[in-house]
Amino acid sequence: MILASVALIPDLDTAIHGLGFAWGVPPADGRLRVTPEDFLVNEIPLVEPTGEGEHVWLLIRKRQENTEQVARNLARLAGVAQRDVSYAGLKDRNAVTEQWFSAYLPGGDEPEWSAIDSASVTLLRCARHNRKLRRGALRGNSFRIRIRNITGDRPELERRLSAVAAGGVPNYFGEQRFGRNGSNLRTAERLFSHSSGRLPREQRGLALSAARSFLFNQVLSRRIELNSWERPLPGEALQLEGTHSYFTAQQVDETLLERVREGDVHPTGPLYGRGESPATGEALQVETDSLAPYGAWCQGLIEAGLKQERRSLRLVIGVPAWSWPEPDCLELSFSLPAGAFATSVLRELVRSAG
Repeated sequence: MILASVALIPDLDTAIHGLGFAWGVPPADGRLRVTPEDFLVNEIPLVEPTGEGEHVWLLIRKRQENTEQVARNLARLAGVAQRDVSYAGLKDRNAVTEQWFSAYLPGGDEPEWSAIDSASVTLLRCARHNRKLRRGALRGNSFRIRIRNITGDRPELERRLSAVAAGGVPNYFGEQRFGRNGSNLRTAERLFSHSSGRLPREQRGLALSAARSFLFNQVLSRRIELNSWERPLPGEALQLEGTHSYFTAQQVDETLLERVREGDVHPTGPLYGRGESPATGEALQVETDSLAPYGAWCQGLIEAGLKQERRSLRLVIGVPAWSWPEPDCLELSFSLPAGAFATSVLRELVRSAG
């Protein structure tokens, strides 16, 4: 895909927040995260530690704690370099979360891990394993979320809940990916305009990831406008459920439509970078048109050496359930695959939920 270089984004806030809704404007308002206990997240690991190996895995519950800060504290306690402590993914700070960390300790001696315990951090489990915990190495996360002070059309909200449970939601990257007030995207702007100087590796990585996520969201929003976020277009690159594998469908027939309806395959959008898009025909044209205003960003990602990948446009929600513990309080429980955002579910249900 060849895109002309254009000026960087003049109204970034509108571009971040002005994304389309799959099921219409939310029918209710509510308050999210009144307390950290209103937002519970439990990590679903790919594997369990074996009990043997050079790495110590630690399952930790944290309340209003930053994942990276907990990792730094673990490194300090273990007396190892920060690079020797890893985790599968960042978790919300304004929440109560459970997640695994790993520390590289090939010797037999270990610190008293319970020393990490505090009013906001609790060690739940500790076991050795033969491999470190790598970024993205999780099946997903389970959530239990309370939305308080709900006002609006409750019967319509119930219908919306049923629609979301059955059909899923757009697989948007959540606004937290872009940093406070879009700070990660502002860094990307400076990086792509060659005015940032040399950035620390971590900051550069956050900026590039935010830029790719932003572009994906723009394509997905356009597919919602075209009513094709959950149905394939000719030339669609379709992702197999539960995998990163995809194939290109030049034609759309009833067999393919049935596979999409059953959730066996999903339409995808680009995580931009080097290489040709696997999409062709109408699907590629929509991507090209959607990204045309962001040519400088696309070129910046190519120059940064990122390889083009694909992401499902549709987010299927695992085991959704809800109840009303109080007349104006909705409690939701569901699970999502790795890389998905609970805020993408919530934005289809209530306004002012963030």
